[in-house]
Amino acid sequence: MQKNNAVLIEDAAESLGTKYKGKYTGTFGDYGIFSFNGNKIITTSGGGMLVSDNEERISKVRFWSTQSRDKARHYQHSELGYNYRMSNVVAGIGRGQLRVLDQRMAKKKYIFEFYKRELGKLDGVHFMPINEWNEPNYWLSCITLNGQIKPIDIMEALEKENIESRPVWKPMHMQPVFCRHDFIGEGVSEKIFENGVCLPSDTKMTDDDLEKVCC
Repeated sequence: MQKNNAVLIEDAAESLGTKYKGKYTGTFGDYGIFSFNGNKIITTSGGGMLVSDNEERISKVRFWSTQSRDKARHYQHSELGYNYRMSNVVAGIGRGQLRVLDQRMAKKKYIFEFYKRELGKLDGVHFMPINEWNEPNYWLSCITLNGQIKPIDIMEALEKENIESRPVWKPMHMQPVFCRHDFIGEGVSEKIFENGVCLPSDTKMTDDDLEKVCC
């Protein structure tokens, strides 16, 4: 990146607490971005967080996020600004949530390992590999299928038991708004989308809940 004078913005939206080769995700690029949406491992009900070790850049981003208001008695704007501020109340919720991040990660790991123990030996069912050099936050437990059973079969069967599941996210380059644009890839994300299922992964799930999903 330095060779080409490029700015690296790291999308770490769902990976708060995750480590790659001993280093936290979101700290590799010039900027890291995390999401605090309602379905993430911790939440402020919405919004997110931008991190960087460059104080000057963060100060500039903070200026833009507060409407680019100049230091004047009256409202004056010399640059285009945005109203992206997080309120003190929401920020307080986020600070409180950070204190339980380790507990959330431990429960997410428990859920993942429960599913893997109960479902991992079934033909055609595969879980995300966990390597010795990474420490995931286990935010969402997903499976991929390569047998005769299709993701829609799993989702419809769970739906009959009033259990919600979803497909794995559709890749951005397959979205109608972007499908005419060029992209770089070798079909990996498409394959995961076509064969993947997101299983219920809420930290409030009990063993009975997890057993119901597996049965």
